[in-house]
Amino acid sequence: MLYILHVLTKACSSCLLTFLFRRVDNYNGITICDPYAWLEDPDSEETKAFVEEQNKLSMPFLEKCEVRPQFHQRLTDLYDYPKYSCPYKRGKRYFYFYNQGLQNQDVLYVQDSLDGPATVFFDPNKLSEDGTVALKMGRLSEECEYFAYGLSSSGSDWVTVHFLKADDLTTLPDVLERVKFSCLAWTHDGRGVFYNCYPLQDGKADGTETTCNLNQKLYYHVIGTKQSDDILVAEFPDHPKWHSGVTVSDDGRYAVLVITEGCEPVNQLWYCDLQKLPNGITGMLPWVKLVHNFEAQYYYITNEGSVFTFRTNLDAPRYRLIKIDLEKPDKDQWRTLLPQHDKDVLGTVACVNQHYLLVNYIHDVKDILQLYDLSTGSLVRDLPLDVGTVSGLSSKKKHSDFFYKFTSFTTPGVIYHYDLSQASPEPTVFRRVEVKGIQQEDYETNQVFYPSKDGTKIPMFLVHARGLKKDGSHPVFLYGYGGFENSIQPYYNVSYLLFVRHLGGILAVANIRGGGEYGQTWHKGGSLQNKQNCFDDFQCAAEYLIQENYTTARRIAINGASNGGLLVAACVNQRPDLFGCAVAEVGVMDMLKFHKFTIGHAWTTDYGCADNPDQFKWLIKYSPLHNLPAPPYTGTAYPAVLLLTADHDDRVVPLHTLKYCATLQHGVGSSPGQRQPLMVRVDTRSGHGAGKPTSKAILEDAHIFSFIAQTLGLSWKD
Repeated sequence: MLYILHVLTKACSSCLLTFLFRRVDNYNGITICDPYAWLEDPDSEETKAFVEEQNKLSMPFLEKCEVRPQFHQRLTDLYDYPKYSCPYKRGKRYFYFYNQGLQNQDVLYVQDSLDGPATVFFDPNKLSEDGTVALKMGRLSEECEYFAYGLSSSGSDWVTVHFLKADDLTTLPDVLERVKFSCLAWTHDGRGVFYNCYPLQDGKADGTETTCNLNQKLYYHVIGTKQSDDILVAEFPDHPKWHSGVTVSDDGRYAVLVITEGCEPVNQLWYCDLQKLPNGITGMLPWVKLVHNFEAQYYYITNEGSVFTFRTNLDAPRYRLIKIDLEKPDKDQWRTLLPQHDKDVLGTVACVNQHYLLVNYIHDVKDILQLYDLSTGSLVRDLPLDVGTVSGLSSKKKHSDFFYKFTSFTTPGVIYHYDLSQASPEPTVFRRVEVKGIQQEDYETNQVFYPSKDGTKIPMFLVHARGLKKDGSHPVFLYGYGGFENSIQPYYNVSYLLFVRHLGGILAVANIRGGGEYGQTWHKGGSLQNKQNCFDDFQCAAEYLIQENYTTARRIAINGASNGGLLVAACVNQRPDLFGCAVAEVGVMDMLKFHKFTIGHAWTTDYGCADNPDQFKWLIKYSPLHNLPAPPYTGTAYPAVLLLTADHDDRVVPLHTLKYCATLQHGVGSSPGQRQPLMVRVDTRSGHGAGKPTSKAILEDAHIFSFIAQTLGLSWKD
């Protein structure tokens, strides 16, 4: 391993004679050196050479890890189980996604009745041999006449929208380009769809670019016309960072427009009464501004005529339901339907059978599902649910039945069906998935609460072999995220269970601040000037596991992706002594410049922006790239580090990982005390994660866990 470190260090430091050509940036009068700024150009020969040399070292190392053959084969075997989504009804037919097991992409099926035969409606696997063309979005028109579907290539966020007739699957000539972060909403007459796209710009737009995404516009496309004839219905030239999306109301009468700026859970709320357009949609819509500030979030649930039901965090950090009458829009006329819960967070809400609401609450990171009366807000009944997560929900206001899917760390999926048209309705198991070779009773899941640095109690799930002895000998896979109000609830992952079963490990999922597990208060407790709380919470999770005699520092592997990749890298910089291995996937590493690339400007609501003098002071303290030691480094040796990125990641662009890698190898890698490898794996024809083919996902997980086993000294247990 030491040989590899020397080669890596030589590769990154000699590639461009880094220190002869220093890039210096000025932040509010403070100069910051950026010696690897040349890696920001993905198309330069120097960047391509750097990536090629890194992969020449990391890929053979990963392939030669001792347990890789067993892990890859076992993961492939166990991943080969049927995967279903909840069925959903359009017109008189039911649709659902299904994967036989190892298909690269899920296939959309259709059936005339729930007990009738199913046929393939749309199969993305036929679009590319390697499975890198994915169905990113798809919407059937209200009466199931047309299917609009968006395709993404190589994991990019860019989408091309196509159309076909739903009855005979005839492909239509309509094509929509430059679609990104878009809604896809049909008007109920089936005439066309609302969608978002970005204007043409200089340079490429294939997922390998780094240019900023600005000036998104909202259009209406009429079936049978060219995109050049599409109708511009909303734009915001004075606010180039605004994003928008339309929902067509359940009765088809209103277009409800949500406008956001960044990722904070706040939005403006506009609407248009489509019935008041005698000639239909012909130009910019006459929007009525119901909410014209960014003080709270409003999410459309349903409406009865002019009376709308919204989920909101207005004066409710754990969210509530309110009713607003468009004919009496003044705020003092708004009324609460479901008040904020004392502790639980109001999550997903959906309308069913005209008069009922399906309401999901998050209680200590576990889901509760209930049925409420839409008119009175009174509880009708609790729906049966084990300890875990509602990972799927399908309902429609005009239909009497609905489906919900339950998963947990050890349950791959149970889909329930509930039909309210029956005399005494009860949920029934519609589908239950079992994975051959994994016995649920062999595993034990517990939730613990540990103190963080400031005394805050942090929940954490532990999954391990039943009857495990706390003798300090067990390797731990510690996962975290902590950002953007994203709650990390129990979910099924075969790789995690293989780590527990065949590597003798413990899965630990820490629900650190910054997420939405306890609402906005929890989120704000780990964002902006409070971001350090995320890192403290995560480090205290490791310390708790050591103190409780589950493990030792050198047997802890930490992992996170995207914002979680930032978490991993920041924690390694701050406490290299606390971990034995660190795997950071597609991480945000340059906290001073992230806002300058693709959609990075939207994240300033969670992180802040270095252009602001006060926020610069927060960011420079923990930015992973800027807190790596420079050579000669004589401090505490770093744990083994595996960084992962992909060439078509246009969410967190690869330059973050590449610059961090080069700096890490040059500084820490030059230390004579560093014995563990510091590596990067750069995948091709892949993006940030969505739409990744099954074959690529299996190989990636095999490399990750083989690297962990190799560097922690773990052996395969049959």
